[in-house]
Amino acid sequence: MADNNEHPRAYERPDFLASAEARGIRMLSEYLEPLQRFNSEQIWHTIVFFGSARFIARDDAVSRLEALRSEEAGEEAIRFAETQVRMSDYYEDARRLSHMLTEWSLGLPEEVRFVTASGGGGGIMEATNRGASEAGGKTVALNIRHPFEQKANQWAQERLTFDFHYFFMRKFWFTYRAKAAVIFPGGFGTLDELMELLTLIQTGRVEKRIPIVI
Repeated sequence: MADNNEHPRAYERPDFLASAEARGIRMLSEYLEPLQRFNSEQIWHTIVFFGSARFIARDDAVSRLEALRSEEAGEEAIRFAETQVRMSDYYEDARRLSHMLTEWSLGLPEEVRFVTASGGGGGIMEATNRGASEAGGKTVALNIRHPFEQKANQWAQERLTFDFHYFFMRKFWFTYRAKAAVIFPGGFGTLDELMELLTLIQTGRVEKRIPIVI
């Protein structure tokens, strides 16, 4: 008689779980695993920040510009660095707002606290996680695996960092526990996230009131 240990169950087979036939299981996992972590961390209300991944902190932007000037870099490189300094205002605004919201929320009972959430990458996403972390509170990073911004930022908190494969599951978690959204300047991704949220509200798929600050 064959040893049962030679025949792993379906959910014990990595080759099956990575197959096209098991795609539904992977999708469901990206719903259930975050649900478990959100519940265990008692995160019921989020404030979502959307915005460009390209903005950098003011100190970094100023340092880069000064370095380029001291190196007598080309005019184009210096102009780009000057633009980064100007655009760093948005980074610092997101960082400050996330800090303020987190400080305010920490004064509320835990079951009604608001936790800031971002896409987990750089720019506005980093600033959001950074501001909340600097205020001593929780912050959510809903990261997505793709060729450009694959790694979560350094301010993302390990227990609240999620790496998604499916964009639609990531968008679901942006919205599911959101009680407000803050939209900073960004590119196609930011526009897509804003338009999807507005469409869900317009079509009644999101029945709760979600203030959107642009």
